[in-house]
Amino acid sequence: MSLRHVLAVVLWLCALTAQAATRTSVPLDGGWRFQRADVPGAEAADFDDSAWSAVALPHTYNAIDGEAGGAYYRGPAWYRRTIDLAPGAARRFIEFDGAALAADVWINGRHAGRHEGGYARFRFDVTALARPGRNTLAVRVDNRTLPTVAPLGGDFTVFGGLYRGVRLIETAPVHIDLLDHGGPGVSVAMEDVSPASARLRVSARLRNDLRVPRHVELRLTLRDAGGRTVLRTTQPLDLAARSDEAANASLQVVRPHLWRGVDDPYLYRLAVDVLQGDEVVDALSLPVGIRTVALDPARGLLLNGKPYAMHGVNYFHPGRPGHGLAVGDAEIDEDFRLLKDLGVTALRLVHFQHPQRVYDLADELGFVLWTEIPLNSAMDEGKAFRANLGQQLSELIRQNRHHASVVLWGLGNEVYRSDEPIRALLADLHAQAKHEDPQRLTAYAHCCAADDHPMALQTDFTGYNRYWGWYDGELTDIGPWADALHARLPGRAVAIGEYGAGASALHQQEPPQRPKPGGPWHPEQYQALFHEAYWSQIHTRPWIAGSFVWLAFDHASAGRNEGDRPGVNDKGLASYDRKVLKDAYHFYRAHWSRTPMVHIASPRLTPCPVGATSVKAYTNGERVTLEVNGVEFGAATPLDRIAKWKDVPLTTGRNVLRVRSESGATDTVEWEGRP
Repeated sequence: MSLRHVLAVVLWLCALTAQAATRTSVPLDGGWRFQRADVPGAEAADFDDSAWSAVALPHTYNAIDGEAGGAYYRGPAWYRRTIDLAPGAARRFIEFDGAALAADVWINGRHAGRHEGGYARFRFDVTALARPGRNTLAVRVDNRTLPTVAPLGGDFTVFGGLYRGVRLIETAPVHIDLLDHGGPGVSVAMEDVSPASARLRVSARLRNDLRVPRHVELRLTLRDAGGRTVLRTTQPLDLAARSDEAANASLQVVRPHLWRGVDDPYLYRLAVDVLQGDEVVDALSLPVGIRTVALDPARGLLLNGKPYAMHGVNYFHPGRPGHGLAVGDAEIDEDFRLLKDLGVTALRLVHFQHPQRVYDLADELGFVLWTEIPLNSAMDEGKAFRANLGQQLSELIRQNRHHASVVLWGLGNEVYRSDEPIRALLADLHAQAKHEDPQRLTAYAHCCAADDHPMALQTDFTGYNRYWGWYDGELTDIGPWADALHARLPGRAVAIGEYGAGASALHQQEPPQRPKPGGPWHPEQYQALFHEAYWSQIHTRPWIAGSFVWLAFDHASAGRNEGDRPGVNDKGLASYDRKVLKDAYHFYRAHWSRTPMVHIASPRLTPCPVGATSVKAYTNGERVTLEVNGVEFGAATPLDRIAKWKDVPLTTGRNVLRVRSESGATDTVEWEGRP
């Protein structure tokens, strides 16, 4: 046998081995070199980066600057690392979970691609650029305002860098498409859902990168929450050479266990396997929650045909001081423990796409999601900007349309103009979202033009951002406004997309004076009064389909200088580091949580003057009792979840106040009395 024939046999055997290999995913979070500057030639494989900083992902290059207020670095920076590759893999992809705002990627000095948009997952096929042995991966990121990339504005710090994970994915030449806008390559739609049956329409994009056709089988297996197989179907497919094709299947589920939000967030699991003969050459698994959603102007959101109260918070991101957005699963998990304790039924994910773990946890906990693209504050009328928005919308939808929790595709927030270009842009985005996903609803968060301006009416659902009693107006304005809006738009489902007031746990005042929003004094007590007033007007009006507090946690906003520190929006129900749960957090726990609770308001209001004082507590109990220094003072029946006592005696020195409810929930505070 000639050398030529021997090489041919070896290559054939390698090809067979590669085809039988399943997908692998290797994290690339360690071993990076970093430079916060634009460095000419840094893409070259032989570039000397030994003087650069050593960093690990997730990483951002302006966490401290972006949280200190005023100017912070917005510009390019570079990341480099090496990757050692073994021979044999058929296809290789580099996957980024997020890179703000634009990223250019090189492998061994050759350009793999550019992605514009800071908050969505994206992938590049680097098969032709990588080689067995040592490879150099170089990434240039840029978080400057780019005129053709959303967002063009916004009240938040834009943290640049590789602030989410990066990984290497290797697949067989026949595989589920990895280049479908960063999505899984599989979508699940639901039809004819009832307690008796439901039809799942599954579409999978399969790719054959070989130069010859391939016969494969697509196997779909639906398992229940206990891992038991509910049904399985196998479909033969003939894939043309170097092609990608959509394979469609219909699964009929008898007596489905429906996903019912926080009451019963039941999830199935769909396994998608691609087989060549008896070998699984690619596979993935997706959560599936079977449910229907609709809007009713009088009853709000209908989940499986029944009204579902959407009450919750705006969730900006699991950012932390000193880290910005460069955090991991542990921080997200902590946030969701707090949100579950709060008792939310819905979240608005602002103002851009969130990490995948957020959507996974929302599925599991039953939180309904409104998630949006970063059309924020400003727009550009050019084709390139519109194309970028369309790309980011496709990424948001294709990466998340399999999540039962996702109900609303948010198409924008508070664009500060009210003319034909913004109306037309929102109309086009609505049409695109309906084409991508006809089964879900669209939303826009409106603030600064007439309530019935055409720009506010292009989506299925409008959330109105209102801050009377903080920026202007009075706390009592929200109810009459809601009545007038409902009378003007009786056939439209509406929500309050944002409402809130700033608060510092370091600022204590009783009774509180109304603060200046941009001023240095934001007493915690005023925020509590704001939410007491708003909620009493919101929850008594059933046509308000949803309400979302601004916001769950304080967040970084480099342009702000107010409250107790610069660079922070302090309207959160909890502090930026999550260490302080403000009084308003506990007020909503009293209304939303099903777990017995009681919280004495103003625990940080100390020292206090001695003598008679007032005490307030939030509780979901029907009757609570106050003790002062071990002596029972009296019982109270809460009104709208608020219990109050007057003329409570405080003495000089240490005073211990304890409130208990009939359910056994207790809370204790210590106040120092001073003459």
